[in-house]
Amino acid sequence: MRKHLVPVATEPTAADLAAIEREWPLIAAELDLLDAEITLLYAEDRGSPTEFDWRRLRRAEARVTRAAADLPTRDTVVPRRAA
Repeated sequence: MRKHLVPVATEPTAADLAAIEREWPLIAAELDLLDAEITLLYAEDRGSPTEFDWRRLRRAEARVTRAAADLPTRDTVVPRRAA
């Protein structure tokens, strides 16, 4: 039996948006890593991955590591509640 999804009627709170903003460098780095991994998967169509493909993967992995390590040191923004 298939369940129907209930539409979300609430908007993200200021705290939700602040958390996304704070984590965005890590999210962007993970997206770059995913893109590099996908490129390697499709490299078989071109014959094999090039040195540039492997370098791109290593740099993306390093960027994720740096962004993850930097995340706890970022200032935590506490939004004010509307009166």
